[in-house]
Amino acid sequence: MAFEITEELIEQLEFLIEAGDDPRISELLHEVHPADIAEILDELNTDEATHLVKLLDSSTTSEALMELDEDLREELLSNLTPEEIAEELDQLDSDDAVDFLSELSDEIQQQVIGAIEDEEHARHIIEMLRYDENSAGGLMARELVRVRETWTVAGCVQKMRIQAKNVTRVHSVYVVDKREHLIGRLSLKDLLTADTKSKIADIYIPNVDAVNVHDSGEEVARLMQKYDLEAVPVVNDVGVLLGRITIDDIVDFIRDEADKDYQMAAGISEDVEADDTVWELTRARLPWLVLGLVGSLAAVNIMQSFQGALTVHPELFFFTPLVAAVAGNVGVQSSAIIVQGIANDNVTGSPWIRLLKEVSIGLINGVILGILVIAFGVIVGFGWLLSCTVAVAMLSVIIVAALVGTFVPILLHMRGIDPAIATGPFITTSNDIFGILIYFSLAKLILGF
Repeated sequence: MAFEITEELIEQLEFLIEAGDDPRISELLHEVHPADIAEILDELNTDEATHLVKLLDSSTTSEALMELDEDLREELLSNLTPEEIAEELDQLDSDDAVDFLSELSDEIQQQVIGAIEDEEHARHIIEMLRYDENSAGGLMARELVRVRETWTVAGCVQKMRIQAKNVTRVHSVYVVDKREHLIGRLSLKDLLTADTKSKIADIYIPNVDAVNVHDSGEEVARLMQKYDLEAVPVVNDVGVLLGRITIDDIVDFIRDEADKDYQMAAGISEDVEADDTVWELTRARLPWLVLGLVGSLAAVNIMQSFQGALTVHPELFFFTPLVAAVAGNVGVQSSAIIVQGIANDNVTGSPWIRLLKEVSIGLINGVILGILVIAFGVIVGFGWLLSCTVAVAMLSVIIVAALVGTFVPILLHMRGIDPAIATGPFITTSNDIFGILIYFSLAKLILGF
């Protein structure tokens, strides 16, 4: 039966913490999964949560802290001494330990690293802090099982047992030469069925997919997705085995990147969450709102330059929201498809072929929507000429919006800028402006005002 966190449990814990009944608390939370401990910490106030972290075993609380929201974890860590934080890090793989440390000041980081008892663990953490957090080096863990090609099967098993003590999960066993260069991987089945006197060189598999320590997280994710890998080794520029990235690490990375892209597409310029402060949320949203305001003012200025049409054909202005909405929607649709394709590495070949394809789609959609507009205009009583004018303008707007929505993400990607920025207010605002300008320019040309 799954462990259930109820109001009664939280109230009981609050009472026991206030009463200082630590033995009863330890008994109550004995063998509770770290993920459930994390939920409990989230329900308690900061002082109560800090008390639990200090009371419970670090092997449990270290994993629980990793499950918490970054802001809450940072708040709890600020209530711990460097020595207490070091105890938590001693229980974590190096990649998780680096995530912890990155949330602390440089001064506290140095104190915590100095308090870590395992010197090799501390050295690995220091090395990994040099890498970008979104690179393979920033995502990898140094803990893994590696064997030498010159070892015998019997000796290999003994040394694997020693190494496995420091590895949370053994996904793969990697084979290296005497200079620590990655040369292959070892099948556990082959190891168990081979003669104990056989050399690893005789049974290992030379084919192994690996990533460079400087590769981006997106490249790692694509490789693991393509080959359905649970773990992938990380090597440096000369092929020395440095660490490994497991599926749980890359899933967390993908989720974080998806959250950022979703917020960017919605017009939020910073990585924020619902429980952030009012000022943080305002600061993240305001820049795009200002951009939208500037775009709207530009559209108003364009409409003002065509104010002569108001007296001659006032019905034109009834269709203005329709044209602006269609332009924005088409642009967002086109850019969303391109951005998704870039993220999945599916946008290949000539960009001109891609542009031609989008123009074709826009032409088909524009003709269909134009026919509907003409039918509506005639039924309502706007007349054939005006209805056809709106339809032609809308067709032109759709094609231009499709071109902008396709070209801008590709251009941003080529410039090394996250193309997700093109799926939000940026595209919508620009297409609104182009849409209004094209609409009234064609209307002036056809209707002659």
